[in-house]
Amino acid sequence: RRRRRREEGKASEMGSECNGTSETRKVKMPEIKFTKLFINGQFVDAVSGKTFETIDPRTGEALARVAEGDREDVDLAVQAAREAFDHGPWPRMSGAARRKILNKFADLIEQHTEELATLDCLDAGKLLAEGMLHDVPGCVENLRYFAGAADKIHGETLKMSRELQGYTLREPVGVVGHIIPWNYPSTMFVFKVSPSLAAGCTMVIKPAEQTPLSALFYAHLAKQAGIPDGVLNVITGFGHTAGAALS
Repeated sequence: RRRRRREEGKASEMGSECNGTSETRKVKMPEIKFTKLFINGQFVDAVSGKTFETIDPRTGEALARVAEGDREDVDLAVQAAREAFDHGPWPRMSGAARRKILNKFADLIEQHTEELATLDCLDAGKLLAEGMLHDVPGCVENLRYFAGAADKIHGETLKMSRELQGYTLREPVGVVGHIIPWNYPSTMFVFKVSPSLAAGCTMVIKPAEQTPLSALFYAHLAKQAGIPDGVLNVITGFGHTAGAALS
């Protein structure tokens, strides 16, 4: 009974912190490490050389200048993803091999929980506690769930008659385009890419122009985890240009 009361008290404390009613934790401005497009495993400038400001909605001040991708950059990212799908190792790996890499990706996200939560806090105006206690931990759990599914993708075999046998194959579909909204930058990024990665697909991701910073950090961690070049590409930019080209 005492243990349950302690757990209830902890849950209540966490809930009040996420609602902004407890003493607020001071947010330290992190070093913005990644501001370029991520194409074929490398951080690169936009073809046009253009950049745009990402703004802290609490203060109206610029956090950083980020590469402004356009149709040409989307085309380069799609080409990299297509090459990685048609000729790279990711779709041809065993599910068990992909599972190990995705679990490593989840471990790296967990190790950088505070940094990722802080980026979303500053970029999206989210409460730091929400990112620390819910958003980023939820990303870790989601990625581990789909890592566990990667080696359980299989078809079915049916005996149609004495002479005929029917079977199905489940194969990665190809290059996937993901467009991420601004309100849950980490959650929607990971929830979209996790099943695609587990299935063996390659992808191009376009985060909202209001919240590009954590997406670029996730791309960096994906490479560190061992996801091959070209499998996961991130194009930052505006919806009417980069987003329209991707969709």
